[in-house]
Amino acid sequence: MKNLLPNDWQFNTELLKDTDTSNAWLIPPIVDLCARLREPGHQSHGTLASEGRAARENGILHIVLPPDTNPVLESGSLLKGLREKAFQDGGVYLHILGALTQGLDGKQPANLSGLKHGGAIGVTNTAKGFDSDLVMLRTLEYASTFDLKVFFYPDEPSLSTGGVAHDGYIASFHGLAGIPWLAETIALSKQLLMVEETGLTAHFSQITCRTSVELIRWAKSKGLPITCDVVMHQLHLTDDDIEGYNAHTYVLPPLRSNTDQQALIKGLQDGTIDAICSHHEPLSSSAKQAPFAESMPGISNFDTFVSLGCKLVADGILTAEQLVDKICLNPAKIAGIQDYQAVGGAVLVDPAHAWTVNKDTMLSAGKNTPFLGQKLTGKVVQTFFDV
Repeated sequence: MKNLLPNDWQFNTELLKDTDTSNAWLIPPIVDLCARLREPGHQSHGTLASEGRAARENGILHIVLPPDTNPVLESGSLLKGLREKAFQDGGVYLHILGALTQGLDGKQPANLSGLKHGGAIGVTNTAKGFDSDLVMLRTLEYASTFDLKVFFYPDEPSLSTGGVAHDGYIASFHGLAGIPWLAETIALSKQLLMVEETGLTAHFSQITCRTSVELIRWAKSKGLPITCDVVMHQLHLTDDDIEGYNAHTYVLPPLRSNTDQQALIKGLQDGTIDAICSHHEPLSSSAKQAPFAESMPGISNFDTFVSLGCKLVADGILTAEQLVDKICLNPAKIAGIQDYQAVGGAVLVDPAHAWTVNKDTMLSAGKNTPFLGQKLTGKVVQTFFDV
């Protein structure tokens, strides 16, 4: 067994005495920096119970939840009850991002003081825009007065609205409206400059393209207090995979080009990219039955997350130790989980376990994945969570 727990991690290895661990990895609980559990407000696609169970069984104990639920998480009074329900129904720890603006409409700041007192780990406007750059600047200045970390999902709506795929040859060939890489990098450039101006701490989630990696690298070289993550499926899929109008590959932000993917991989290897998230978005069976552009975007990722991580190691992109940094240790620091080690627990992963992705082997209520029918290697075989 390869023990990948930190040296001072509290875990009783006697729990493994009746388990075959000859080829296994023992890792800390996974921390997912972006997942939508569909509750409250969208329970036709999943619930805290269904997605919590899927997360736990796949080694994910800590989940960062964006505020774009129904109702929007803009009141600190909503957060405690939601955390308790997630723990009771699904057995997972929610770390909630509050809305940066009222209703996420980009016009007026939300009650950031109330959100902080309610236990929000940070605030975000998700990928939604602001009425003006001045509104964004003043809102970020306001957030900085409460020492709230801001999570950015960089996107310029004036360039991306109506698009469904990466703006390139594949989208053009299929007659699909494109989303240019500039939609991400223009927003990212502006956000980085405002981080520098306001002095706030920021995390950039779900970056997808080469220029974004370069901008993050530049900002880090200047000493800006920032981190960033990439979605696991962006490291394995490109816009080539939408061939044949495969609606299961419709996701926002979109799958980018091979060149972008290689830049993401390099950024992951050199430390520019700090973490890998799932961007789990379960959907009901009907949501993907429409034509590509009319279907709902999103991929159900909890069930394949560890397998795809194991593939990064098998392909020599990351070492097993680096994978643990990207999906466990670094995300815990980014989310500010003070009791990560105190909660403890461990996950036993068999990196050689082969399995086929199908509706019976997926635990998530959402079966919307482009990996359906494929054989993947690597699986969580047991979790040791005392909660």
